[in-house]
Amino acid sequence: MSDQPVNDEEQWRRYLDEAAKLAAASDAPHGPNPRVGCVVLDRHGQVVGRGYHRGAGTAHAEVMALQEAGERASGGTAIVTLEPCAHVGRTGPCTKALLLAGVRRVLYGQAEPSNRGGAAELRSGGVDVIGPFPDGHWQKLNTEWTHFQCTGRPFVTLKMAMSLDGRVGLPGNRPLRITGEAARVWTHRLRAQVGAVLIGSGTAVADDPLLTVRDAFGQAMAKQPLRVVIGERHLPDDLALMHQPGDWVHRQDRDLSAALAWLAARDVWHVLVEGGPTLATALLADGLVDRLAWFIAPQVVGAGPVTLPEQLPVTHLQVSEVQQIGEDVLVIAEPLHPDERPALLGSQ
Repeated sequence: MSDQPVNDEEQWRRYLDEAAKLAAASDAPHGPNPRVGCVVLDRHGQVVGRGYHRGAGTAHAEVMALQEAGERASGGTAIVTLEPCAHVGRTGPCTKALLLAGVRRVLYGQAEPSNRGGAAELRSGGVDVIGPFPDGHWQKLNTEWTHFQCTGRPFVTLKMAMSLDGRVGLPGNRPLRITGEAARVWTHRLRAQVGAVLIGSGTAVADDPLLTVRDAFGQAMAKQPLRVVIGERHLPDDLALMHQPGDWVHRQDRDLSAALAWLAARDVWHVLVEGGPTLATALLADGLVDRLAWFIAPQVVGAGPVTLPEQLPVTHLQVSEVQQIGEDVLVIAEPLHPDERPALLGSQ
Protein backbone atom coordinates (compact mmCIF):
# COMPACT_ATOMS: atom_id res chain seq x y z
CA MET A 1 0.00 0.00 0.00
CA SER A 2 1.06 3.57 -0.59
CA ASP A 3 2.41 5.41 2.44
CA GLN A 4 0.46 8.53 1.38
CA PRO A 5 -2.87 7.31 -0.02
CA VAL A 6 -5.00 10.32 0.93
CA ASN A 7 -3.79 13.25 -1.15
CA ASP A 8 -6.96 14.10 -3.01
CA GLU A 9 -9.08 17.08 -1.94
CA GLU A 10 -12.30 15.25 -2.81
CA GLN A 11 -11.31 12.47 -0.40
CA TRP A 12 -10.43 14.99 2.28
CA ARG A 13 -13.85 16.58 1.96
CA ARG A 14 -15.56 13.20 2.27
CA TYR A 15 -13.74 12.58 5.52
CA LEU A 16 -14.61 16.09 6.70
CA ASP A 17 -18.24 15.30 5.91
CA GLU A 18 -17.98 12.18 8.05
CA ALA A 19 -16.41 14.16 10.88
CA ALA A 20 -19.17 16.78 10.59
CA LYS A 21 -21.84 14.08 10.95
CA LEU A 22 -20.11 12.91 14.12
CA ALA A 23 -20.05 16.47 15.45
CA ALA A 24 -23.79 16.84 14.84
CA ALA A 25 -24.69 13.79 16.95
CA SER A 26 -27.82 14.13 19.07
CA ASP A 27 -25.84 14.24 22.32
CA ALA A 28 -23.29 16.78 21.04
CA PRO A 29 -23.39 20.09 22.96
CA HIS A 30 -25.01 23.34 21.85
CA GLY A 31 -22.97 25.38 24.33
CA PRO A 32 -20.82 26.69 25.77
CA ASN A 33 -18.31 24.62 23.75
CA PRO A 34 -18.32 24.13 19.96
CA ARG A 35 -19.41 20.92 18.29
CA VAL A 36 -16.40 19.13 16.82
CA GLY A 37 -15.91 15.80 15.07
CA CYS A 38 -12.70 13.96 14.18
CA VAL A 39 -11.70 11.00 12.02
CA VAL A 40 -8.23 9.43 12.30
CA LEU A 41 -6.63 7.46 9.46
CA ASP A 42 -3.62 5.19 9.81
CA ARG A 43 -0.57 5.60 7.57
CA HIS A 44 -2.33 3.51 4.88
CA GLY A 45 -5.44 5.70 4.78
CA GLN A 46 -7.73 3.35 6.72
CA VAL A 47 -10.12 4.79 9.31
CA VAL A 48 -8.93 3.67 12.75
CA GLY A 49 -10.54 6.21 15.07
CA ARG A 50 -13.62 8.38 15.34
CA GLY A 51 -14.68 10.85 17.99
CA TYR A 52 -16.77 13.89 18.78
CA HIS A 53 -16.97 16.33 21.65
CA ARG A 54 -19.77 15.61 24.12
CA GLY A 55 -19.69 18.78 26.21
CA ALA A 56 -17.67 20.98 28.54
CA GLY A 57 -15.20 19.02 30.66
CA THR A 58 -15.28 15.92 28.46
CA ALA A 59 -12.55 14.75 26.09
CA HIS A 60 -12.27 16.71 22.85
CA ALA A 61 -13.03 15.05 19.54
CA GLU A 62 -9.37 14.57 18.61
CA VAL A 63 -8.56 12.88 21.93
CA MET A 64 -11.51 10.51 21.62
CA ALA A 65 -10.52 9.54 18.08
CA LEU A 66 -6.88 9.08 19.05
CA GLN A 67 -7.86 6.88 21.99
CA GLU A 68 -9.81 4.63 19.65
CA ALA A 69 -6.97 4.57 17.13
CA GLY A 70 -4.24 3.80 19.65
CA GLU A 71 -0.81 3.12 18.14
CA ARG A 72 -2.33 2.99 14.66
CA ALA A 73 -2.54 6.80 14.68
CA SER A 74 1.27 7.07 14.44
CA GLY A 75 2.23 8.30 10.99
CA GLY A 76 -1.42 8.81 10.11
CA THR A 77 -3.81 11.66 9.44
CA ALA A 78 -6.36 13.41 11.66
CA ILE A 79 -9.32 15.07 9.93
CA VAL A 80 -11.17 17.45 12.25
CA THR A 81 -14.00 19.92 11.64
CA LEU A 82 -12.43 22.70 13.73
CA GLU A 83 -8.77 23.73 13.98
CA PRO A 84 -7.28 21.86 16.97
CA CYS A 85 -6.92 23.93 20.11
CA ALA A 86 -3.58 24.86 21.67
CA HIS A 87 -4.83 26.14 25.02
CA VAL A 88 -5.38 24.50 28.39
CA GLY A 89 -8.94 24.64 29.66
CA ARG A 90 -10.81 21.93 31.53
CA THR A 91 -8.88 19.50 29.36
CA GLY A 92 -5.43 19.61 27.82
CA PRO A 93 -4.59 21.03 24.37
CA CYS A 94 -5.43 18.84 21.40
CA THR A 95 -2.20 19.85 19.66
CA LYS A 96 -0.19 18.11 22.37
CA ALA A 97 -2.28 14.94 22.05
CA LEU A 98 -1.82 14.90 18.27
CA LEU A 99 1.94 15.41 18.54
CA LEU A 100 2.33 12.72 21.20
CA ALA A 101 0.34 10.29 19.04
CA GLY A 102 2.78 10.81 16.16
CA VAL A 103 0.16 12.05 13.73
CA ARG A 104 1.91 13.20 10.56
CA ARG A 105 -0.87 15.22 8.95
CA VAL A 106 -3.84 17.24 10.19
CA LEU A 107 -6.68 18.54 8.00
CA TYR A 108 -9.26 20.88 9.48
CA GLY A 109 -12.44 22.42 8.11
CA GLN A 110 -12.98 25.65 10.07
CA ALA A 111 -10.29 27.94 11.44
CA GLU A 112 -10.43 28.67 15.16
CA PRO A 113 -12.03 32.16 15.35
CA SER A 114 -10.00 33.22 18.40
CA ASN A 115 -6.21 33.29 18.73
CA ARG A 116 -6.16 29.87 20.39
CA GLY A 117 -5.88 27.73 17.26
CA GLY A 118 -3.07 25.22 17.12
CA ALA A 119 -2.17 25.03 13.42
CA ALA A 120 1.09 26.98 13.86
CA GLU A 121 2.13 24.84 16.83
CA LEU A 122 1.47 21.66 14.89
CA ARG A 123 3.53 22.90 11.95
CA SER A 124 6.41 23.79 14.24
CA GLY A 125 6.21 20.23 15.54
CA GLY A 126 6.71 18.84 12.04
CA VAL A 127 3.07 18.08 11.24
CA ASP A 128 1.75 18.74 7.74
CA VAL A 129 -1.30 20.97 8.36
CA ILE A 130 -3.91 21.59 5.66
CA GLY A 131 -6.89 23.89 6.09
CA PRO A 132 -9.23 25.56 6.42
CA PHE A 133 -11.80 24.35 3.89
CA PRO A 134 -14.28 27.23 4.11
CA ASP A 135 -17.03 26.07 1.77
CA GLY A 136 -18.31 22.95 3.48
CA HIS A 137 -21.28 22.40 5.76
CA TRP A 138 -18.86 21.88 8.68
CA GLN A 139 -18.65 25.68 8.66
CA LYS A 140 -22.29 25.78 9.79
CA LEU A 141 -21.87 23.48 12.76
CA ASN A 142 -20.98 26.34 15.06
CA THR A 143 -22.41 29.47 13.47
CA GLU A 144 -23.67 30.85 16.77
CA TRP A 145 -20.56 29.94 18.76
CA THR A 146 -18.30 31.45 16.09
CA HIS A 147 -20.33 34.68 16.15
CA PHE A 148 -19.89 34.86 19.91
CA GLN A 149 -16.14 34.25 19.68
CA CYS A 150 -15.72 36.96 17.03
CA THR A 151 -18.03 39.65 18.44
CA GLY A 152 -18.33 38.96 22.15
CA ARG A 153 -22.11 39.25 21.74
CA PRO A 154 -24.60 36.39 21.79
CA PHE A 155 -26.08 35.30 18.48
CA VAL A 156 -29.72 36.46 18.41
CA THR A 157 -32.43 34.44 16.70
CA LEU A 158 -35.74 36.29 16.45
CA LYS A 159 -38.75 34.00 16.13
CA MET A 160 -42.05 35.53 15.08
CA ALA A 161 -45.40 34.12 14.02
CA MET A 162 -48.06 35.98 12.08
CA SER A 163 -51.21 35.47 10.04
CA LEU A 164 -51.23 35.95 6.29
CA ASP A 165 -52.34 39.53 6.83
CA GLY A 166 -49.50 40.22 9.27
CA ARG A 167 -51.44 40.03 12.55
CA VAL A 168 -50.02 38.68 15.80
CA GLY A 169 -53.10 39.02 18.00
CA LEU A 170 -56.74 39.99 18.23
CA PRO A 171 -58.13 43.50 18.76
CA GLY A 172 -57.54 44.79 22.28
CA ASN A 173 -54.22 42.91 22.37
CA ARG A 174 -56.04 39.67 23.12
CA PRO A 175 -53.77 36.67 22.51
CA LEU A 176 -54.24 34.57 19.39
CA ARG A 177 -53.07 31.01 18.77
CA ILE A 178 -51.41 31.51 15.40
CA THR A 179 -49.33 28.46 14.54
CA GLY A 180 -50.13 24.78 14.82
CA GLU A 181 -48.79 21.83 16.80
CA ALA A 182 -45.94 21.04 14.39
CA ALA A 183 -44.61 24.59 14.73
CA ARG A 184 -44.80 24.26 18.51
CA VAL A 185 -42.67 21.10 18.37
CA TRP A 186 -40.16 22.87 16.12
CA THR A 187 -39.97 25.76 18.57
CA HIS A 188 -39.25 23.46 21.50
CA ARG A 189 -36.40 21.85 19.57
CA LEU A 190 -34.96 25.30 18.95
CA ARG A 191 -35.33 26.28 22.61
CA ALA A 192 -33.33 23.19 23.54
CA GLN A 193 -30.39 24.52 21.52
CA VAL A 194 -30.09 27.98 23.07
CA GLY A 195 -28.75 29.36 26.32
CA ALA A 196 -31.55 31.85 26.95
CA VAL A 197 -35.07 32.71 25.82
CA LEU A 198 -35.87 36.43 25.88
CA ILE A 199 -39.27 38.15 25.89
CA GLY A 200 -40.54 41.62 26.75
CA SER A 201 -42.43 42.36 29.96
CA GLY A 202 -45.56 43.20 27.96
CA THR A 203 -45.58 39.76 26.36
CA ALA A 204 -44.89 38.13 29.72
CA VAL A 205 -48.02 39.70 31.21
CA ALA A 206 -50.30 39.47 28.17
CA ASP A 207 -49.47 35.91 27.05
CA ASP A 208 -48.21 34.38 30.33
CA PRO A 209 -45.95 31.87 28.51
CA LEU A 210 -44.03 29.03 30.16
CA LEU A 211 -40.90 29.44 27.97
CA THR A 212 -39.69 25.96 28.89
CA VAL A 213 -38.46 23.09 26.72
CA ARG A 214 -41.09 20.35 26.85
CA ASP A 215 -41.37 16.91 25.33
CA ALA A 216 -44.20 15.54 23.20
CA PHE A 217 -46.23 14.88 26.36
CA GLY A 218 -45.86 18.43 27.64
CA GLN A 219 -43.37 17.52 30.36
CA ALA A 220 -40.49 19.89 31.05
CA MET A 221 -37.04 18.56 30.10
CA ALA A 222 -34.24 18.39 32.66
CA LYS A 223 -32.09 21.04 30.98
CA GLN A 224 -33.73 24.42 30.49
CA PRO A 225 -32.54 27.70 28.93
CA LEU A 226 -32.46 30.78 31.11
CA ARG A 227 -35.78 32.64 30.86
CA VAL A 228 -35.22 36.40 30.56
CA VAL A 229 -37.87 39.12 30.72
CA ILE A 230 -36.82 42.64 29.77
CA GLY A 231 -38.83 45.79 30.36
CA GLU A 232 -39.86 48.22 33.07
CA ARG A 233 -43.35 46.83 33.52
CA HIS A 234 -44.11 45.19 36.88
CA LEU A 235 -44.50 41.42 36.73
CA PRO A 236 -47.23 39.74 38.82
CA ASP A 237 -45.98 37.05 41.16
CA ASP A 238 -48.22 34.40 39.63
CA LEU A 239 -46.73 34.41 36.12
CA ALA A 240 -46.25 30.86 34.85
CA LEU A 241 -42.62 31.38 33.83
CA MET A 242 -41.68 32.11 37.45
CA HIS A 243 -42.76 28.66 38.59
CA GLN A 244 -41.11 26.36 36.04
CA PRO A 245 -37.91 24.30 36.21
CA GLY A 246 -34.75 26.27 35.55
CA ASP A 247 -33.79 29.87 36.22
CA TRP A 248 -35.45 33.12 35.21
CA VAL A 249 -34.56 36.79 35.56
CA HIS A 250 -36.33 40.12 35.06
CA ARG A 251 -34.19 42.98 33.78
CA GLN A 252 -36.19 46.10 34.57
CA ASP A 253 -34.80 48.29 31.82
CA ARG A 254 -34.96 48.60 28.04
CA ASP A 255 -31.24 48.44 27.28
CA LEU A 256 -31.00 45.52 24.88
CA SER A 257 -27.24 45.84 24.34
CA ALA A 258 -26.65 45.75 28.08
CA ALA A 259 -28.89 42.71 28.41
CA LEU A 260 -26.95 40.86 25.72
CA ALA A 261 -23.64 41.83 27.35
CA TRP A 262 -24.97 40.53 30.68
CA LEU A 263 -25.84 37.22 29.02
CA ALA A 264 -22.46 37.05 27.29
CA ALA A 265 -20.72 37.40 30.65
CA ARG A 266 -22.60 34.26 31.69
CA ASP A 267 -21.41 32.29 28.65
CA VAL A 268 -24.77 32.48 26.90
CA TRP A 269 -23.85 32.65 23.23
CA HIS A 270 -27.21 31.96 21.58
CA VAL A 271 -30.39 33.82 22.55
CA LEU A 272 -33.84 33.02 21.22
CA VAL A 273 -36.20 36.01 21.23
CA GLU A 274 -39.87 35.10 21.38
CA GLY A 275 -41.13 38.53 22.37
CA GLY A 276 -43.84 40.59 20.78
CA PRO A 277 -43.80 43.34 18.16
CA THR A 278 -42.27 46.00 20.44
CA LEU A 279 -39.22 43.94 21.33
CA ALA A 280 -38.81 42.65 17.77
CA THR A 281 -38.92 46.16 16.37
CA ALA A 282 -36.35 47.43 18.88
CA LEU A 283 -33.94 44.60 18.13
CA LEU A 284 -34.22 45.07 14.38
CA ALA A 285 -33.84 48.84 14.69
CA ASP A 286 -30.65 48.39 16.75
CA GLY A 287 -29.20 45.83 14.32
CA LEU A 288 -29.11 43.13 16.99
CA VAL A 289 -30.84 40.34 15.06
CA ASP A 290 -28.63 37.72 13.45
CA ARG A 291 -31.29 35.30 12.21
CA LEU A 292 -35.04 35.46 11.71
CA ALA A 293 -37.31 32.44 12.05
CA TRP A 294 -40.60 33.72 10.68
CA PHE A 295 -43.75 31.58 10.77
CA ILE A 296 -46.65 32.45 8.47
CA ALA A 297 -49.94 30.81 9.34
CA PRO A 298 -52.75 30.10 6.84
CA GLN A 299 -55.33 32.37 8.43
CA VAL A 300 -56.59 35.92 7.95
CA VAL A 301 -57.38 37.77 11.18
CA GLY A 302 -58.58 41.06 9.71
CA ALA A 303 -57.85 43.26 12.71
CA GLY A 304 -55.48 43.40 15.65
CA PRO A 305 -51.84 44.24 16.37
CA VAL A 306 -49.39 43.85 13.50
CA THR A 307 -46.02 42.12 13.48
CA LEU A 308 -43.85 45.25 13.34
CA PRO A 309 -45.88 48.30 14.36
CA GLU A 310 -43.10 50.86 14.21
CA GLN A 311 -41.45 52.25 11.11
CA LEU A 312 -38.10 50.62 10.47
CA PRO A 313 -35.27 51.35 8.08
CA VAL A 314 -35.13 49.01 5.10
CA THR A 315 -33.60 45.70 6.17
CA HIS A 316 -32.28 43.42 3.42
CA LEU A 317 -32.35 39.70 4.17
CA GLN A 318 -30.83 36.59 2.68
CA VAL A 319 -33.34 33.73 2.77
CA SER A 320 -31.55 30.50 3.63
CA GLU A 321 -34.50 28.17 4.09
CA VAL A 322 -38.22 27.94 3.40
CA GLN A 323 -40.18 24.93 4.58
CA GLN A 324 -43.68 23.88 5.51
CA ILE A 325 -44.05 22.94 9.17
CA GLY A 326 -47.44 21.30 9.51
CA GLU A 327 -49.90 23.80 8.06
CA ASP A 328 -47.55 26.76 8.60
CA VAL A 329 -44.72 28.10 6.45
CA LEU A 330 -41.35 28.83 8.06
CA VAL A 331 -38.90 31.29 6.52
CA ILE A 332 -35.33 31.38 7.84
CA ALA A 333 -33.36 34.49 6.84
CA GLU A 334 -30.29 36.44 7.89
CA PRO A 335 -29.81 40.21 7.63
CA LEU A 336 -27.24 41.12 5.01
CA HIS A 337 -24.10 43.05 5.83
CA PRO A 338 -24.28 46.63 4.47
CA ASP A 339 -21.69 45.75 1.82
CA GLU A 340 -23.89 42.87 0.60
CA ARG A 341 -27.15 44.82 0.35
CA PRO A 342 -28.52 45.56 -3.12
CA ALA A 343 -29.07 49.16 -4.15
CA LEU A 344 -32.67 50.36 -3.86
CA LEU A 345 -34.42 50.80 -7.16
CA GLY A 346 -34.89 54.42 -8.16
CA SER A 347 -37.17 55.91 -10.76
CA GLN A 348 -36.80 54.53 -14.26
